[in-house]
Amino acid sequence: MIYRSRRDELENQLNKGALWAVTYGDLMSYLMIFFLMLFSFSVAKTDKTKSRKYEESLANIQRSFGGKVDEKRLERAKAQENESELESNLKESVQASELSGLVQIQSNERKVKLVLTEGVLFGSGRADLKEPAKNVLAPIAAALKKTPNDILIEGHTDDVPIKGGKYASNWELSMARAYSVLQYMAEQGISAKQLAGIGYGEHRPVGDNANAEGRAKNRRIEISLMKTD
Repeated sequence: MIYRSRRDELENQLNKGALWAVTYGDLMSYLMIFFLMLFSFSVAKTDKTKSRKYEESLANIQRSFGGKVDEKRLERAKAQENESELESNLKESVQASELSGLVQIQSNERKVKLVLTEGVLFGSGRADLKEPAKNVLAPIAAALKKTPNDILIEGHTDDVPIKGGKYASNWELSMARAYSVLQYMAEQGISAKQLAGIGYGEHRPVGDNANAEGRAKNRRIEISLMKTD
């Protein structure tokens, strides 16, 4: 009886002495998670793909520890994932079709931009779409229709002054061309609330207006899918 009592007392003392280890282990776990989150956040700031993974990982950690998940952040991560998938699909569609020589795709953190030269869509000095232009725009519209994101259509021209005709200036011509593309996109089923058009005239050149090649680059339509912030 005395032996059992001493043994129980010894076990109690040992258990009390081990409690610090449990607390210490929990503290180390929390510190590791904290520094992993800081590291993930610092990397994610410069990489959208890693940013999405960071958001998803953070949500999983919050669930695991019984915390409240930030649904808005999770929705943003899912939206960014959909945008990335759409961007990949657009690039594959363009590269695998006759559009590869007609459409350029550019991308950054703010948007995915498709650049089409004037000759693909319009006749000289005109703003009504050529019939073959619809074959170029149709697959683009079909892809963009799958996203709820805003779509901005920008018209650009060279700096050669317009003499006569329907439009009084390059500015007016660029706006009319942007509207023609916008109208076609709406006819293809893209929601009007997603669409916006703007004309810059000759004021945002990407080529040298001093030569024919540069002027051809400047006469363009840009269709931009705006990404989630």
